[in-house]
Amino acid sequence: RYALGVLNNSLGGGMSSRLFQEVREKRGLVYSVYSYASHHAETGSFGVYAGCQPGHVRDVLGVVTDVLAEVARDGLTIEEVERGKGQFRGGVVLGLEDTGSRMTRIGKSELSYGEQVDLAELLGRIDAVTVADVRDLATELLSRPMCLAVVGPFPDGEFDGDL
Repeated sequence: RYALGVLNNSLGGGMSSRLFQEVREKRGLVYSVYSYASHHAETGSFGVYAGCQPGHVRDVLGVVTDVLAEVARDGLTIEEVERGKGQFRGGVVLGLEDTGSRMTRIGKSELSYGEQVDLAELLGRIDAVTVADVRDLATELLSRPMCLAVVGPFPDGEFDGDL
């Protein structure tokens, strides 16, 4: 789960992420693009959100799938992984600033994993994630079949078979 957090932050976790740079900064195709991960003890999901003009959907889909395929094949750079680790650590620390967030983290950790990890150990686990860990996870996760949901002024079936 720590490698997933690093992958998520590196791939789509902010303005320096691979997806943001490729889809928004280089091509200007979207208003917003990010990845998200939901993980539990036995299952989870990984997704990408992109908000764009209806006329850009296929271009965005092409760039996003190309980026995912490239990361699945080649992994991320050392710099991307280190930046992702830093963002992950920062998000954890910021998430401890209010009582509600702390209680949510403790409850989710206990219910999903049967353990509560203190901050120092959690940050250590994030720091222990290697480029190889992220590459191996990316290869496994991003090579799986994908599904697509498009919301907008399109007829049913417009994007069937686009993935």
